[in-house]
Amino acid sequence: MDRDSLPRVPDTHGDVVDEKLFSDLYIRTSWVDAQVALDQIDKGKARGSRTAIYLRSVFQSHLETLGSSVQKHAGKVLFVAILVLSTFCVGLKSAQIHSKVHQLWIQEGGRLEAELAYTRKTIGEDESATHQMLIQTAHDPNVSVLHPQALLAHLEVLLRATSVKVHLYDTEWGLRDMCNMPSTPSFEGTFLIEQILNHLIPCSIITPLDCFWEGSQLLGPETAVVIPGLNQRLLWTTLNPASVMHYMKEKMSDQKTGFDFETVEQYMKRAAIGSGYMEKPCLNPQNPSCPDTAPNKNSTQPPDVGAILSGGCYGYAAKHMHWPEQLIVGGAKRNRSGHLRKAQALQTVVQLMTEKEMFDQWQGHYKVHHLGWSQEKAAEVLNAWQRNFSREVEQLLRKQSRIAANYDIFVFSSAALDDILAKFSHPSALSIVIGVAFTVLYAFCTLLRWRDPVRGQSSVGVAGVLLMCFSTAAGLGLCALLGIVFNAASTQVVPFLALGLGVDHIFMLTAAYAESNRREQTKLILKKVGPSILFGACSTAGSFFAAAFIPVPALKVFCLQAAIVMCSNLAAALLVFPALISLDLRRRTAGRADIFCCCFPVWKEQPKVIATVQPVLPINNNNGRGARHPKICNNRVPLHQPAQNPLLEQGKSIKPTSAMLPSFSLATFAFEHYAPFLMCSWVKFLSVTGFLAALFFSLFASTRLQDGLDIIDLVPKHSNEHKFLDAQTRLFGFYSMYAVTQGNFEYPTQQQLLRDYHDAFVRVPHVIKNDNGGLPDFWLLHFRDWLSNLQRIFDEEIRDGRLTNECWFPNASSDAILAYKLIVQTGHVDNPVDKGLVATNRLVNSDGNINHRAFYNYLSAWATNDVFAYGASQGKLYPEPRQYYHQPNEYDLKIPKSLPLVYAQMPFYLHGLTDTSQIKTLIGHIRDLSLKFEGFGLPNYPSGIPFIFWEQYMTLRASLAMILACVFAASLVLVSLLLLSVWAAVLVNLSVLASLVQIFGAMTLLGIKLSAIPAVILILSVGMMLCFNVLICLGFMTSVGNRQRRVQLSMQMSLGPLVHGMLTSGVAVFMLSTSPFEFVIRHFCWLLLVVLCVGACNSLLVFPILLSILGPEAELVPLEHPDRISTPSPLPVRSSKRSGKAYVVQGSRSSRSGCQKSHHHHNHKDANDPSLTTITEEPQSWKSSNSSIQMPNDWSAPLPPRESRSASYAAPPPAYHKAAAQHQGPPSTPPPPFPVAYPPELQSIVVQPEVTVETTHSDSNTTKVTATANIKVELVTPGRAVRSYNFTS
Repeated sequence: MDRDSLPRVPDTHGDVVDEKLFSDLYIRTSWVDAQVALDQIDKGKARGSRTAIYLRSVFQSHLETLGSSVQKHAGKVLFVAILVLSTFCVGLKSAQIHSKVHQLWIQEGGRLEAELAYTRKTIGEDESATHQMLIQTAHDPNVSVLHPQALLAHLEVLLRATSVKVHLYDTEWGLRDMCNMPSTPSFEGTFLIEQILNHLIPCSIITPLDCFWEGSQLLGPETAVVIPGLNQRLLWTTLNPASVMHYMKEKMSDQKTGFDFETVEQYMKRAAIGSGYMEKPCLNPQNPSCPDTAPNKNSTQPPDVGAILSGGCYGYAAKHMHWPEQLIVGGAKRNRSGHLRKAQALQTVVQLMTEKEMFDQWQGHYKVHHLGWSQEKAAEVLNAWQRNFSREVEQLLRKQSRIAANYDIFVFSSAALDDILAKFSHPSALSIVIGVAFTVLYAFCTLLRWRDPVRGQSSVGVAGVLLMCFSTAAGLGLCALLGIVFNAASTQVVPFLALGLGVDHIFMLTAAYAESNRREQTKLILKKVGPSILFGACSTAGSFFAAAFIPVPALKVFCLQAAIVMCSNLAAALLVFPALISLDLRRRTAGRADIFCCCFPVWKEQPKVIATVQPVLPINNNNGRGARHPKICNNRVPLHQPAQNPLLEQGKSIKPTSAMLPSFSLATFAFEHYAPFLMCSWVKFLSVTGFLAALFFSLFASTRLQDGLDIIDLVPKHSNEHKFLDAQTRLFGFYSMYAVTQGNFEYPTQQQLLRDYHDAFVRVPHVIKNDNGGLPDFWLLHFRDWLSNLQRIFDEEIRDGRLTNECWFPNASSDAILAYKLIVQTGHVDNPVDKGLVATNRLVNSDGNINHRAFYNYLSAWATNDVFAYGASQGKLYPEPRQYYHQPNEYDLKIPKSLPLVYAQMPFYLHGLTDTSQIKTLIGHIRDLSLKFEGFGLPNYPSGIPFIFWEQYMTLRASLAMILACVFAASLVLVSLLLLSVWAAVLVNLSVLASLVQIFGAMTLLGIKLSAIPAVILILSVGMMLCFNVLICLGFMTSVGNRQRRVQLSMQMSLGPLVHGMLTSGVAVFMLSTSPFEFVIRHFCWLLLVVLCVGACNSLLVFPILLSILGPEAELVPLEHPDRISTPSPLPVRSSKRSGKAYVVQGSRSSRSGCQKSHHHHNHKDANDPSLTTITEEPQSWKSSNSSIQMPNDWSAPLPPRESRSASYAAPPPAYHKAAAQHQGPPSTPPPPFPVAYPPELQSIVVQPEVTVETTHSDSNTTKVTATANIKVELVTPGRAVRSYNFTS
């Protein structure tokens, strides 16, 4: 440490209390320089926690070395920092943004991820279905939609929307190219009727219109089908499938075409395809197109829509197309008989293929030969068509004012949701610019000094804010380079959050820089506030890293990115910003103004004569070797001259204008007003009472905190998708799910267990039942029914003699022949057929179980020959069953055997799931059911949207409790290591814990539900409030005095940076309110504001009061003075001279031989501060035991005004200390907390200075004050002989 930065000996001349006694070195010794505190303990002048002070001295020494290096190479540091930060910023070009919902919310490493991985591995995709959904509601919620006009408007919208086309890859794609439709039977050879069937079978659309004839208009086909001999163009509006098939069979039977009409008849019979829509009522009975077979043809009464929709609707294949009422009608109210009386919404679901299904459907087709067809292109076609569907509905509503005037039509698809998330996952440049501008403006205004422009920090503060923006962008770029993906949570929140937290560091550094004098170097600034910044950033980043253990990708990515950006900001604050301070020190030393320093002239200083001088007293520090110092001879000490603005100087008799400008300091306010206010008894009582009341209320309210983050919160408000999700959640609560059974299970022999598993879902709440109160059949039941029907036909015909054990006759039916082929299957590959089984074998035994030996042979036949039931079952069997096309005239009895199943699923529809608690109950019920049957030997798991989004809530509270416990344990250890006080760490953690409980209560009051996002904010809040409390506690423990005085000193030091940091963080957080995402506003903006408010209240109000009552002991307790340390003693190095003894003080030597006059100017060193350069030892004959002048430490004495600002080790002596000294001591005030009587034998140094002062300026102005002084220094050491020194000038 160089000599210019050393503390000065206090001036105790007369009744003047030296301002130096109030400087940070004397009252915050371990915070300013822990080495001095150690020296005090080693010399027996103080006691305290030596270990804590030693560790702090280690931190300070490293930070001091860092600051010294940065100051020496400030330009190089800035250049390298710009290069590094710019390089990382380039990494933003490679950033990947995840916007698909399943990429954001599926838990990592959990059972759900393993289940989805199994699904992806087996069937090649995550999703089991793709839906395009449409909901219609009335403008007035009290108006029912159960009337023909509403359904006709519904029909008009659907007709326009389903007819849209999309042109991609030089190919036109329509609904029939991608919709989910039943499969048709395949035949050997080429037959016209097969093409007709393929053309007529429509898409599967779940709609309330299927209860009426008008529903046929949605089925097409686009071009009418012409059947030879039938003078009719076939559309579903005029098609009676049963009569057409009967006509074709009669017409073509004479032509001997060889076509198997019986197969088609059985296909239609098994699917219950009858008259189609010809016998359903018409919404408009007067419509000329209404068929004559309609029950209300030409009726003058409108149909009773509620009665017709009660119980649901049936499609053209009644057996497999039953649409439950809960699926198509929402907000229903019923009469006493259960019939629909009123409804608020109608819903239609267009069932589309998945990406893989569409890829497989068109693979090898001539339509895609030129495309290089892939699953990605199939997904692009699907998404493009869904976007066109939504766009067409919006355009129709704008054009058709009749529909838009009465009804709201909402459209939703997974593609639209992904598009919205992708659009708003990109950061808002305007919001970021506004947030940065507000922060820059705030920093500029708060750091501007009108009274003393040279000492202002507005320019360096603005540079620091911009530096934080730069480092935030660089940190995000580093995340991109590390392969961490971005999402809406990270792009919308991390920039603002990182900026708000990073600016806190800038304000702490500028606060220390503001208190420093021009001589004080950057290393001392880092030495003082560096440990606080380092610990605060590490605690916050550590909290983020701890929160990254939450197994939700969106939140894990958010936490990792926030932690990395916090580390980037910390590096910028400790490495780059000190370089900016070092450059600004040159501007301050040159005497230039803070604003437009290159435009205004140098601010000169007005010389003044100083009444008292303070000699240099070195302390124990060896870092100043090699420093150059001016030689000041004949006791000519340069005087301090305060700056004066030449631009404002009008004359010596005129008061400077700057003195009339308003000035406000948070440090002064904290010491003079705020801290004394907190120490009032009634304030303590009210604060503690209010705190306890809020704590108990929050504990009660937190028990009512609900879980939940609805999908609707993920969608921007006022979007069509947001309105759809709102209506869907309120009125339908509809979701689809699947119960998946896995491999390592013997399906043929465990059929009863499969059926029991399926039947167990009857008791699961919210599962839609069929007309009989049971569940829709799943694939095994459809398989069994098909075999039972074949067995029945076989039994009838073998009784009639159409078949024998060895063969069949020409009059045998196709189904009987197929049954014969199935019965003779043995299930063994080496011996596949045994005709002897005809008499004994049964396809389905009396227990309802399929013959397990030939189970997989039967499966091949069923999947190929009952394609409608196989497709309608949605079983998605894997491996897919092998194909076997039955031909009655085929005498090969061998049927290929399919591979054992490793994947099968049972579909279920859920309804009435309107909130998270219901979904959690459902998930818990289904998971218990799954575990129960897994215990029975059936490997299974549920699948569907409810499990993808809401599975996290099943373990969220336990995970949050575990992570919070880890965070508190880590914080306890960290704070204990930093402060070396377990009691201080306990107090800090108790305060943070109480704040956390209050945040829980505030969440309940604001209606914010607990989800992964608030969980991250709660963990972050621990780190933020830890920073607040540790900074206050650090100031409390490093101060000297009783508890009340230390609270005052702590608030004086910490109030400014904390308030500035909270306000800038609040501005940054408030900018999040511009986000279009509701979940960003509610779960980030509101919640972070709550965290800041609760943290500010508890940290700035309650925690200081808690410290004043229960606070730990100070790290350093002086033994001589209760309110400051003893004056640090020098470390003289004795050297021999020819004419006596001389002392070299920190490398600066002088003797009685005289020296040359110093010609030192401002552009090299600040020579305004006096220094003692020569001490000559007194002859040994002088003896004394007491000081000739006692030190007047009675602080209650009034203080005369001082004209000069004494140089300080840490800071210019603040005026508020003098004011505080003036306020203490009157009889009407409480007794001063600091005793005023000191033993004279403990006075270590007494100085009576009378010196000659000569000040030389660069402009050749010289001021001289000459006086003769007898300086007597007495060193009194307890237990040793008294050594006395006398100096005569």
